[in-house]
Amino acid sequence: MAKVTCSGPACMVVVVFLALVVESKAQICGMSQDGFKACQPSVSDSPPSPTDPSKACCKALGSADLGCLCSYRDSLLLPYFGIDPDLAMQLPAKCNLATPLQCQGN
Repeated sequence: MAKVTCSGPACMVVVVFLALVVESKAQICGMSQDGFKACQPSVSDSPPSPTDPSKACCKALGSADLGCLCSYRDSLLLPYFGIDPDLAMQLPAKCNLATPLQCQGN
């Protein structure tokens, strides 16, 4: 396993992001930690196979800023948290939500 080092402003952003995720009342792009947990089985890259999004997941996505969430699509943090970016980008359509331009394409 390769050792990962972090320094400077980029490292600070990662630390702040992780602190927000750990804080139970924190929201990222209008989505709470409970919302992320509800969607986790649908975007997980680990077995068992991903499931269809739950009603709780779709409700959380419906009140979130999807454009903001999609801006994280290329983040190195997603795989770190066991999130498959391709599966995550499919959630809006699976929840019958309009898919923002940021979520479409490569």
